[in-house]
Amino acid sequence: MSKKKLGKILAVDDNTDVLFAIKLLLKTQVEKIDTISNPNETIDRLKEEDYDVVLLDMNFTQDASSGQEGFFWLSKILEFDPSAIVIFITAYSDVNNAVKAIKDGASDFIIKPWQNEKLIATVMSGIKLHRSRIEINNLKQKQTGLANIINQPFEDFIGVSPSMQKVFDTIKKVAKTDASILILGENGTGKELVARALHKESLRNNEIFVNVDLGAITETLFESELFGHVKGAFTDARNERIGRFELASGGTLFLDEIGNISLPAQAKLLTVLERREITKVGANKLIPIDIRLISATNGNLSEMIDEQSFREDLLYRLNTVEIHLPPLRDRGEDIAILANHFLAKFAKKYNKRIRDLSATTVKRLQAYNWPGNVRELRHTMERAVILAESSVLQPSDFQLNSNKRAVDELELENYDLEHVEKAIIDKVLKKHSGNISMAAKELGLTRTSLYRRLEKHGL
Repeated sequence: MSKKKLGKILAVDDNTDVLFAIKLLLKTQVEKIDTISNPNETIDRLKEEDYDVVLLDMNFTQDASSGQEGFFWLSKILEFDPSAIVIFITAYSDVNNAVKAIKDGASDFIIKPWQNEKLIATVMSGIKLHRSRIEINNLKQKQTGLANIINQPFEDFIGVSPSMQKVFDTIKKVAKTDASILILGENGTGKELVARALHKESLRNNEIFVNVDLGAITETLFESELFGHVKGAFTDARNERIGRFELASGGTLFLDEIGNISLPAQAKLLTVLERREITKVGANKLIPIDIRLISATNGNLSEMIDEQSFREDLLYRLNTVEIHLPPLRDRGEDIAILANHFLAKFAKKYNKRIRDLSATTVKRLQAYNWPGNVRELRHTMERAVILAESSVLQPSDFQLNSNKRAVDELELENYDLEHVEKAIIDKVLKKHSGNISMAAKELGLTRTSLYRRLEKHGL
């Protein structure tokens, strides 16, 4: 059985005989050996290929004896890639310069005329060093990611209402499986808290939890962010990057705002989920991944499928189990519990002696619609605690936009659902001066769905 060749080498020397000899010697030892006689082409080659070792002549024709041209190109290579392995090729008389070059960042040097065994051994050591540096860099990235995103608190995930008890029961049932989970709910209802609870109770709880906000990733960076890239894959890709899938391997990957990605991005995601393999941008190597996938959206994916803006086959990959998070307005029993929880939390944080909410305050909080859900309640309580001057929070300590729901504010001729829907859409459109995107967002609809309703009601 033949030995597997490893390593990509770039040899730079203006002597074509030297390049021919190097290529002849190394082509049976390494995966790839490229040669160039013009050092001005070096950086362009490094942009095109991820070489393990650069064999660099110390003296070129323009400066045949001082070695300064070799030092110049060494600095350029290390400026482009600080982790590059550069091995100088030098004459015996330039050994002192070669030693100086090592202090300047070169990894080793080879003296002409070389011994074949020595050159091969030096190159192989350089390849191993480069692979080790890549592995260490990937580990550092993974540790940094781990330090930033694991073990974040989710103590605000509480409730006694029947709808929340159903959520808790579902989490207990599915947490220890590797089933794909789709979390549905309005903005601010706590979808990430559900994902973290699932991870904490899973068999992967000692591994990493990686959160990806797909709504914040541009189309051009989608593949790079999720699957990673190799050096030179695109403009400014100066170093290899580990993607979120590879970072999360062994643990849990949470894809938030899954409904926001384009159809081409959906196709790429589906392929990865089916094959359980990724390919970094600019590479051909398949990397196996082992993740527990949790996704979330505030959109109606079934409606998006009807509109052909979301793939049905992708939905089947995402929703082995669906968890529906209720809006806070439907969790009447939980509003007082959450408000008191946030009161205690922020009173301690800001060193305020506030011990309670007045009965009138509780009633007002329960009567409010909470369009921003638990997130809005949390921010509201924090602001009240910061500004309050008494030990008991009163209604005057809160600034709520309205204590009535949108329908209550409308002057309705009747309560026919078609009429109510038309009236609400008309009101929200006027509120946003006809801006379809903003109106659709407030109504919890896609732009396409809103256009359909506008046509339906003749608005």
